[in-house]
Amino acid sequence: MARLILSLDNQVLAEYNMNKERYTIGRLPDNDVRIDNPAVSGHHSLIINILNDSFLEDLNSTNGTYVNGKLIKKHAMQNGDVITVGHHQLRFVDIQSSDTVQDEFEKTMVITPGSAMATQAAVRATAQPVSSAPPASTDASASGVRPVALQKAKLQVLSGAFAGRELELNKALTTLGRPGVQVAAISRRADGFFIIHVDSGTAGDYPLVNGQAIGQQACKLANNDVIQLAGVKMGFFEN
Repeated sequence: MARLILSLDNQVLAEYNMNKERYTIGRLPDNDVRIDNPAVSGHHSLIINILNDSFLEDLNSTNGTYVNGKLIKKHAMQNGDVITVGHHQLRFVDIQSSDTVQDEFEKTMVITPGSAMATQAAVRATAQPVSSAPPASTDASASGVRPVALQKAKLQVLSGAFAGRELELNKALTTLGRPGVQVAAISRRADGFFIIHVDSGTAGDYPLVNGQAIGQQACKLANNDVIQLAGVKMGFFEN
């Protein structure tokens, strides 16, 4: 099933599962995807789903409908297409091809455990201060302390060829990036998720969180943070 991800300034606002034949996009309340903004026409554009294909049509809107930066009247949607309506973006995600795209994303950005870079990331993460809170595996019957439930979170790619892809952060350490360009690790701890700089092709070229370089210290992530790593923007979302 395809879906639409509505965002503004890289902040995800809503998601829509495309389980109907027609979806209207516009400012008025009777639209399936309502965008209450003066730059959006009352009935701005329309998506029609026919079997496994989706087609976008501009409804003679005042400011036009754009796909991947190009003005369109009609367009056959492809996985990863970005529709711009006024100041808002709608990313079209077709999960029929998600497994292949997810595999390619992980091959490109996720550094596998056991590699030299992943080992370096583990060493750096271990060297960072760790909360004194008991880990999730603490045996309550033995210690009398209630186990701490680890948080759940995911990354969602916001830019580039893999935009819309998601990566569950369900490991103690997830190493991301491109060796020789920029590499970071996300550490899952009892007190939250922390991003740690591991390596970069240029000295002092640190990953960004909400536009700010994280430096050498571990940076705790908060819901809706935007990470920029090796030229890719990713949103951090707590489950």
